[in-house]
Amino acid sequence: MTVTGYLKNKILYINLSGEMDECSSQEAREKCDKLIEDNINAAKIIINLSEVAFMDSTGIGFLIGRYKKAAKLSVPLYISKPNFAADKILNLSGIYSLIPKAQ
Repeated sequence: MTVTGYLKNKILYINLSGEMDECSSQEAREKCDKLIEDNINAAKIIINLSEVAFMDSTGIGFLIGRYKKAAKLSVPLYISKPNFAADKILNLSGIYSLIPKAQ
């Protein structure tokens, strides 16, 4: 799992690529959390899932954890561009009631 991010117009964009599973989630959590902590002045956070090839329930836990971190900072979090399989898992989990899709 590769995690990159940048701040543009007060929006923190976090891009994930690779597979989101138990093996990769810890390092991805640490990198995401550092990006969020280093950009606490962001008005919102968008997590781009377009390059995530595989996601299981670990991915849901990962997203909820980042949601909680952003909520503590009063920063809204959005999900962007999940592939069909990830979107199906996210829909079934009900996560979009917490973290909406970015428009």
